[in-house]
Amino acid sequence: MKKYNLLSIILLGITLSNCGDTKKGENSIFNFDTSKFKEQYQPQEALSLEILNPKEKTIDSIIYYVNDTKIGITKATEKLSFELKDQKLGYQNLKALVYYDGGNSEASARVELVSNVQPKLLEYKIVNTYPHDIKAYTQGLEFYRDTLYEGTGNGEGNTTKTRGISSLRKTDYKTGKVYKKVELADQYFGEGITILNNKVYQLTWLTNEGYVYNADTFKKEKTFSYFKKIEGWGLTNDGTYLYQSDGTEKIWKLDPKTLKEVDYINVYSYKTKIKAVNELEWVNGKIYGNIYGKDAIAIINPKNGAVEGIINLIDLKSKITQLPDTDVLNGIAYNPKTKTFFVTGKNWDKMFEIKVTE
Repeated sequence: MKKYNLLSIILLGITLSNCGDTKKGENSIFNFDTSKFKEQYQPQEALSLEILNPKEKTIDSIIYYVNDTKIGITKATEKLSFELKDQKLGYQNLKALVYYDGGNSEASARVELVSNVQPKLLEYKIVNTYPHDIKAYTQGLEFYRDTLYEGTGNGEGNTTKTRGISSLRKTDYKTGKVYKKVELADQYFGEGITILNNKVYQLTWLTNEGYVYNADTFKKEKTFSYFKKIEGWGLTNDGTYLYQSDGTEKIWKLDPKTLKEVDYINVYSYKTKIKAVNELEWVNGKIYGNIYGKDAIAIINPKNGAVEGIINLIDLKSKITQLPDTDVLNGIAYNPKTKTFFVTGKNWDKMFEIKVTE
């Protein structure tokens, strides 16, 4: 088995996307020549675009679009070559606006662009083990000014008295003691958190809203609605923008002032689409993301969504107290002073400080 296939199995086990799903336009006059399309493309390749003209209309010109961006014009039925190197990974929606006999008509199709990066399997060693509140259904974890902040959820489905309550908290990571906490109302399921400009941003799961708190006092300064109807999962920032996951393969880039979408990426591990990207952490220009249910962390290029490395942490689960409601790995906090990661899980009684190496 090739190495990249093994890494995809670690992340997903594998969930394959619909490779090469070319979507023919419903137009009966013109269509893309999809017989020339491959099942999947990689960024170093180019698309050869050509229109079929079965009714032999007199074509004047064709304007081509990829993801609603104009990429070129041809005369009659000339071919157009389009390089994919600057495109986002994921499906590329193709459109041709064909001008003929004084009128115009559209043709459409779709191809999939996947990563050409084979992820590295990274090593880790445990530096320290600390106690962690077993009632904490960890959704977000982040260091800020030497203090560990944690966001927790309701822990729905738990069967023991360790069921948690959605909260935002500051903790002493060495002892596990919670020394400041604010709880969410019962109907809200807390999700990912991040701290930017002395403000804590916190998501909720299904209620399409989030909160902004003062990082010092935990006073709620703002309640905001998501820019579109999505689930709230993970959250991080690069010092300027926020990055939000929603349980799919997408990570959204947001303006922290307006909370509106600036951009997005689709996450791919080589040729495999990676869904269920959960808790996020920004480290040295990369996004580290938990993959829900896989006890692994993917290292993601925020510019194109390519997974460049994977940390398989499944062995950590054997080192915690096993309870009926013991849940998955979730929670990544990077301490830039020690250059180590702090990781834990939902209702885990331990938090691990680890050193990651190639």
